[in-house]
Amino acid sequence: MDAKEIVEAYWGVHFSRDWDEMVSFFSEDAHYTDVGLDAVGATGPGEIILRLRLGIEPLSGYLHFPKNTISEGNFVVTEHVEQWQFHTGEVIDHPFTSVMEVNEAGMIIRWHDYSHLGNLLEQAPSWWLEHIANGWRG
Repeated sequence: MDAKEIVEAYWGVHFSRDWDEMVSFFSEDAHYTDVGLDAVGATGPGEIILRLRLGIEPLSGYLHFPKNTISEGNFVVTEHVEQWQFHTGEVIDHPFTSVMEVNEAGMIIRWHDYSHLGNLLEQAPSWWLEHIANGWRG
């Protein structure tokens, strides 16, 4: 599979929230971050999944609306919207641009997300904001 096919396969697993399968896409030194929110990010499959679970595991619904994908060499840029549904009734359409790099072994080694975090933070319910404030490193 080429880089674009790997990233597309990852998105399928990601939006089904299959945590165990998600781990298999990342190299041991893979790095993930929400650019502008977390300067350190998460490194390695274990940390990446803990970081992702913190925000999206509590959602009652999590939908993906892909828009454009650009692939050049080992880099894949995906423009997409994630719909975050909360059990308390809030629904947030949250746009992202995700930049991923895939190594020669077919593993994701870099994932940097760019989004309008104010969109999410202004609309999310207070219980969820309190939940993520505790962090995933605790």
